[in-house]
Order: sequence, then C-alpha cells, then structure tokens
Amino acid sequence: MNDSLKTLLIIGFLILIFWNLGAGLYYLLVDKGQSKRTVNALTWRIGLSALLFALVALGIYTGVIKPHGIGG
Repeated sequence: MNDSLKTLLIIGFLILIFWNLGAGLYYLLVDKGQSKRTVNALTWRIGLSALLFALVALGIYTGVIKPHGIGG
C-alpha cells in the first residue's frame, strides 16, 4: 500500500471523528436534551476512534505500517 494512501486513510478517519464530535456539540446545544442525536453522534465518534486504533494496531502487527521514534 502506498504511503500517501495510508496517510490519506488516517486523515479521513480523523476528519470523520472530528466531524462527529462537532455534530455532537451542535446537537447538544440545539436540541437541549430532547433527542438522541447527541448520543448517536458521540457513539459514532467512539466507534470510529476504536476502528482507527484497531486498524493502526493491525497495520503495525502485519508490517504495513512501520513505526519509528521521534525524529526518526
């Protein structure tokens, strides 16, 4: 897999995670606890974060992603 494609995939996941975090904040302020949209948005954020973490761990385990130290 190309390095730029891996980076793009990770950045895409981070954008979705921040989008759902912002949506949760927006729904919290607008709905004032009258709907479950806040809970749904934050549940999606947690799920995407866990999936990203699992994919990075799997990538490191299989050798697709090679971790390096700071400045390495």
